[in-house]
Amino acid sequence: MTLAPVVPPGRMTALPQPVLDLPGTLHLRPWTPYDAPALVESCHDPEIRHWNRPALLSPAEAVARIARWQERWHAEEAAIWAVAPVAGGLPVGLIGLADLDLAGGSGEFLYWLLPAGRGGGVMVEATARVSRWAFEDLGLHRLRITHSVANPASCRIAEKAGFPLEGTMRGALLHADGWHDEHLHARLRTDRD
Repeated sequence: MTLAPVVPPGRMTALPQPVLDLPGTLHLRPWTPYDAPALVESCHDPEIRHWNRPALLSPAEAVARIARWQERWHAEEAAIWAVAPVAGGLPVGLIGLADLDLAGGSGEFLYWLLPAGRGGGVMVEATARVSRWAFEDLGLHRLRITHSVANPASCRIAEKAGFPLEGTMRGALLHADGWHDEHLHARLRTDRD
C-alpha cells in the first residue's frame, strides 16, 4: 500500500512566503538582498559561529545565499525568515525550517540572533509562531529542534516554545572544539499548548 504524502506537493509553492507577526516591535519576513549586511555580520558573531558553524560570507555571497533561500522555498526544501523590525531595517536574527520532508510531514528548526536581538524572548515567540504556520497552514505533523547539550540557551528556547526533550544523540555534530552530543526536542501537531 502506498501512503499519500502528509503535505501534498505544491502546497508550499502555491502561496507566497508569509510575513508572520510577533508580539512587540519585530516580525518574521522573507529575506531580501538588502539584508545581506546582517547575514555577513552573523557570520562574524562568536556565538553564532560557535553554535551554527556558518561559513564567512562576502556581501555578494550573502546576496547569493538569500537568493538560494528563496529558491529553496519554491523547491519546497526550506522556509527561512528574517527576524526584523516591523518599522523597517536590517534583521536581528534568522529562523526557519530546513530538512523539510513534506511527504513525511516533518522539518527541523534552525535559528540565531545577533546581539541586538538577544535577551528579550523573541526566539521563543518566533519558534512558536513558525510552528503554528507549519502545523496549521502547511500541514506538517512533526517539528524538531536539535542543539548541542553545551548550549543551554537553545534548550530553554525549545522547552519554552513547547518542544519537550526526547533524548540525547551522542557525538552528533562536529564543532570547532570537537564532537558534541545533541539534545533532540520535538513537537507534534497534536500536542497541546
